[in-house]
Amino acid sequence: MLMSTQANRYAHQLLDARAGAQTLPPLSARESLSIADGYDIAKCVLEARIALGEVPVGRKIGFTNRKIWSKYGQSEPIHMPIWTTMFDSTVRYIEDNRAVQSLLGAVQPRLGPELVFRLAKTPAPDASLEEVADCIEWMAHAFEIVTCPFRDWKFEEVDAIAAFGLHGALLIGEPKSLSAASRRSLPQVLAGASVSLSCGDQLRSAGFGSDVLGSPVHALWQLNQMLAAQPQFMPLSAGEIVTTGTWADVLPVAAGENWATAFSGLSLPGMTISFA
Repeated sequence: MLMSTQANRYAHQLLDARAGAQTLPPLSARESLSIADGYDIAKCVLEARIALGEVPVGRKIGFTNRKIWSKYGQSEPIHMPIWTTMFDSTVRYIEDNRAVQSLLGAVQPRLGPELVFRLAKTPAPDASLEEVADCIEWMAHAFEIVTCPFRDWKFEEVDAIAAFGLHGALLIGEPKSLSAASRRSLPQVLAGASVSLSCGDQLRSAGFGSDVLGSPVHALWQLNQMLAAQPQFMPLSAGEIVTTGTWADVLPVAAGENWATAFSGLSLPGMTISFA
């Protein structure tokens, strides 16, 4: 078990690296750390960021796409989703599903297409999939820019948990309100949908909603289950936004590039983003 003073020390090392746009060795390379240790560090990060004036606005679920688990992790592949708190400083809503995003200060940035939910109601800790879906107010397409303070994206799962869940920024497109009927069918609808990701005129990646733990709604249910087992963190609550994980492997991005998405089987518009 990690001592609280050491967890706090690691948290501030990560915060300093983020502020200076620097890399550092994985925490797991220094000592043996458990998943619980990673969340202890994440709790210290959360408290430090709130003390600095940042406001929590929701959660990010990471590593929900089972097709990419084998690509990450050093001693063993990633094998479960993770989550982190998102703050007002890293989340923004964009107009007309088009955005310009600076990469200044982003360490080893990559891009993933995601689906975001906003909760209208607070789910019970033991809520079923259907009950969790009924708590959703709207959904929206989003781009998540993920960043990594560990050189060449080499890390263990515990490192990713501690390092802000690798969250850099979230750009949310036009929300679509959901009726009671659409919420009931949402897990199946999203499971059957697909998205393509292009850079310029070149198709770079594609994926299905079913790749995200079976459906993004399943990812939201899984997060609710995880939080029920972590009493040191606040449970999900009404008003939060939750981004549910990339539908395709995240890809490196650079200034000057233009990226775009398009959906099939889902009535959401794609998005375009230009990096500066």
